[in-house]
Amino acid sequence: MTSKWIVDEAERMGFDACGIACATALDEESAHVEQWLEEEREGEMGYLTRNKEKRYDPRLLVEGTKSIVTVLYNYFPQQTVGDGEHCKIAKYAYGNDYHNVLKRKMRQLLERIEAQAGKLEGSRVFVDSAPVLDRAWAVRCGLGFIGKNTTLIHPKKGSFFFIGHLFLPLDLTETSQIMTNRCGRCTKCLDACPTGALEAPFRIDARKCISYLTIEYKGSLEGHDREQFKGWMYGCDICQDVCPYNRFSLPNREPEFQPSERLLSMREADWKSLDEAGFEALFKPSAVKRTGYEGLKRNIEFIATES
Repeated sequence: MTSKWIVDEAERMGFDACGIACATALDEESAHVEQWLEEEREGEMGYLTRNKEKRYDPRLLVEGTKSIVTVLYNYFPQQTVGDGEHCKIAKYAYGNDYHNVLKRKMRQLLERIEAQAGKLEGSRVFVDSAPVLDRAWAVRCGLGFIGKNTTLIHPKKGSFFFIGHLFLPLDLTETSQIMTNRCGRCTKCLDACPTGALEAPFRIDARKCISYLTIEYKGSLEGHDREQFKGWMYGCDICQDVCPYNRFSLPNREPEFQPSERLLSMREADWKSLDEAGFEALFKPSAVKRTGYEGLKRNIEFIATES
């Protein structure tokens, strides 16, 4: 079993990039996270303060882990939801819940690895569902660099990717060198952030972020400036949309990520009149379920224009 075989197999399966790194403690990255948490910029995301030791060292999360296989899977859409001004949804949530889609594909990759290497006891699949520093491992695996907007950016493919990991009890050769930041003097993401959540390069205050406020935050939005939300009712893509590297983004080829005709046809009046049954029918398989009907209704009522 070689690292090259795994990378080649992942790409044959349709993953957009794959890299491998040795499982080690993320000392430098953990120091940045600790400083961010000390400044209380995580808002109500209390889960980020739990199991921190496991988050910083994969060998503590899964005993016996020797290598991390990280993949990227494109979610950039061919069509956008909404009319461009009102009731917009982050692109990652257009189709079926990415947790389920990507986990299923990664388990298939694990099965193919085990067909070659034998049963691997203790191997695990993670897709944004455990204390794992996703972007840090993607960088360690040579799949991109962290941009000034704090997202992972692949220099030839942009940033609209889901990140998944295999924790394996195999000694594998690392596949790539770590990329240094390639943003240069560009500050388009900082300049475009309407709420000032991107306070400085590589520095985000989640408490001001539209994505955080429309998904994670459960309180009232009163006191925030409706105009600053720019019509976003679930998540926000502004800092990615303006990134020059996303001129390389190509539409994804995953059938489960395609928005339904009903979702594409929704307009502001439809969103305003959305009831719970309609929410369930529209978002039953979607990551939008995370915010729930009441949460989405709160967001719609907040951003809606006067009728």
